[in-house]
Amino acid sequence: VLEESPSLRERIRLITKCGIRLVTPNRPEHRIKSYDTSRRHIIESVERSLSNLCTDRIDLLLIHRPDPLMDPHEVAEAFRILSEQGKVLHFGVSNFSVHQVDMLHRHRIVEVNQVEVSLLQTEPLYNGVLDQSIREGIGVQAWSPLGAGRLNGDTTDERARRVMAVAGILADTHGCKPGQVLLAWLMRHPARIVPVVGTTRIERMRDAVKSKDVRLDSEEWFMLLRASHGEEVP
Repeated sequence: VLEESPSLRERIRLITKCGIRLVTPNRPEHRIKSYDTSRRHIIESVERSLSNLCTDRIDLLLIHRPDPLMDPHEVAEAFRILSEQGKVLHFGVSNFSVHQVDMLHRHRIVEVNQVEVSLLQTEPLYNGVLDQSIREGIGVQAWSPLGAGRLNGDTTDERARRVMAVAGILADTHGCKPGQVLLAWLMRHPARIVPVVGTTRIERMRDAVKSKDVRLDSEEWFMLLRASHGEEVP
């Protein structure tokens, strides 16, 4: 599609990841699932993505998961080469801890950290990940912003039920849908969190875009946090 419609490429942003060696029929050389953040693997992954996507550049490349064997100097060198060649415009990581981001950010190469954060996964609020992002100007992308579907509808999860009950009340107050309230809760944070919505349904995508217009005040934000924790803040 991109090859046939060059103008379309200017209207979208392509984000892809690398660093995980999966065992699949088209990767017979991979004996087990493992991580690889070597310069060679990063560059080869980008070349493969450029070919598969029929484009000349990736807008954002993420290292998918922390690699125990990661050499930050080698990663930085791969990023430098790809940047100078114009093949990748921006770089980031996914699922990295504060210390792991620090190790790479000494090279000033981390622009985004994609982490799991939602009203069912609030740990990044307390473990320093979001604090670091604010301090260093690192963007935050939230994967599973709706709790991997547990905040999308009927559930037996008591925590999710508490959150959805409050989201329903606030949705009535703001004249929107509960899911939009949940995404607005993330975007209310000063880390400027960008939810990564996994749906392929156009209507849900439109709803997600509209969530940016939902303005929760601080007490409403804490109502949802209280529902998530099941108790008042200390």
